[in-house]
Amino acid sequence: MTTQTATTTPYRPHLRAGRRAWAALAVLMLPVLLVSVDNTVLSFALPEIALDLQPTSAQQLWIIDVYSLVLAALLVTMGTLGDRFGRRRMLLIGATGFALVSAASAFAPSAGWLIAGRATMAVFGAMLMPATLSLIRSIFVYRAQRRVAIAIWAAMFSAGAALGPVVGGLLLERFAWGAVFLMAVPVLIPLLLCAPLLVPESRDPRPGRVDPISILLSVGAMVPVVYAVKELAVYGFSGPVVGLLLAGGACGVLFVRRQQRAQTPMLDMALFRSRMFTGALLVNLLSVLALVGFLFFVSQHLQLILGLSPLQAGLALVPSLVAMITAGLLVVPISSRISPRVVIPVALAFSAGGYVAVALTTGPDVLLPIVVAAVSLGIGIGAAETVSNELILTAAPVEKAGAASAVSETAYEVGTVLGTSIIGGLLTAVYRGAIVVPSGVPDAWVAPARETLAGAIAVADELGGEVGTALRDAAAAAFDAGVGVTAFIGAGLMAIAAVLAAIMLTPSRGRHAVRPMPARR
Repeated sequence: MTTQTATTTPYRPHLRAGRRAWAALAVLMLPVLLVSVDNTVLSFALPEIALDLQPTSAQQLWIIDVYSLVLAALLVTMGTLGDRFGRRRMLLIGATGFALVSAASAFAPSAGWLIAGRATMAVFGAMLMPATLSLIRSIFVYRAQRRVAIAIWAAMFSAGAALGPVVGGLLLERFAWGAVFLMAVPVLIPLLLCAPLLVPESRDPRPGRVDPISILLSVGAMVPVVYAVKELAVYGFSGPVVGLLLAGGACGVLFVRRQQRAQTPMLDMALFRSRMFTGALLVNLLSVLALVGFLFFVSQHLQLILGLSPLQAGLALVPSLVAMITAGLLVVPISSRISPRVVIPVALAFSAGGYVAVALTTGPDVLLPIVVAAVSLGIGIGAAETVSNELILTAAPVEKAGAASAVSETAYEVGTVLGTSIIGGLLTAVYRGAIVVPSGVPDAWVAPARETLAGAIAVADELGGEVGTALRDAAAAAFDAGVGVTAFIGAGLMAIAAVLAAIMLTPSRGRHAVRPMPARR
């Protein structure tokens, strides 16, 4: 296979991709679908894992959190290494490692081993996602085709996140919890067989040397900040949180200064001088934050208040998945004719409307309004993220596609962490302040009932009778109060993202300006 590099692929917008390129895209969608499914499927396996491995409460949190923590810390590093050593090579290494470690994690004998397995999976997962998006940038030179390819990429990423609950429910009804890890093997084997034949190699022709200090500084910036955000929602501005934020901030400042002084930086900070690049990143960050926050409280409402099973709750969100994919594909021809300053704010208005609908229709019997609100949110985010991801890749030079893709993926992961921590933390705080535990609940059970909605429902089921019903109603009312507050906050975040898009998504002049498209004949 002839190696394709940035120097041998000049900007030729008339160069259309053929059937082989679209076959390569199909292969690249396999890891995208897998990694996005993995982000949500584990939550549904956690109860069985807890029964089998008996983790402590801290270990149970780490089983979920360690993956996103390590992934966010290594995305920029792996994206830059892909630019240097070859993006297809990083993809194949990541797929091999991810499949092997996933299979081993399925048979973890203890919670500690499973945590270690999840952390190692994140190392290889960090190789996968930036490689897929940057390879799309190098394969699809013609911008109109690249828009379609990125729309498919975004659709698969969204599809995986939404399918996670459905896949988890189906697997766990028939198999043990290890099945959610074993599913990586049959998904990645076709990738390992087909990618060397269909996907061309690409890399930065002038990558510079590997800078271990920059790698350590980037990890030192991301890990403390992401971990501090997670702790902030639980403990507030305690001593450790402040210290972590300061340590991460210091490493971040040193990282930026080192990149600005380096002749061949690990991450070209000039990318952020592009209004288009930075604006699209902020849209991605806020969109994912709002989406994850929405899924956080809707999944609890569907299961704990409406009484749906995990599989039923997942199926209730399938219409929003269809809407998200459809909007992402339909926006492609629209975005080629209308400015992103218009397209993205209009799309985000749908998302804000979905949040407002949730805030105004809380209660015990609101399944249909929740589904409609989720569809509205899906339309907005599906369209907005398709356009913003295409802008990120277009605003960056082709030889820096891996680093740009990694920054985009980091925005996704940070948005995921912030969505759970901020939206989830606010919801929990409002719930704890609003719940009125009825008289008749034993003193030993008052604290669990006040702690979380799940705790209150468990206590109500245990008590039964009028007291149990009263507690369930009180918990549902308190939770709905929290949902109302956080839904309006989600709508506000969408409004902020829309304003940023309208202001910032204009072509920059200079080195990183978006190259204008010639008129079609």
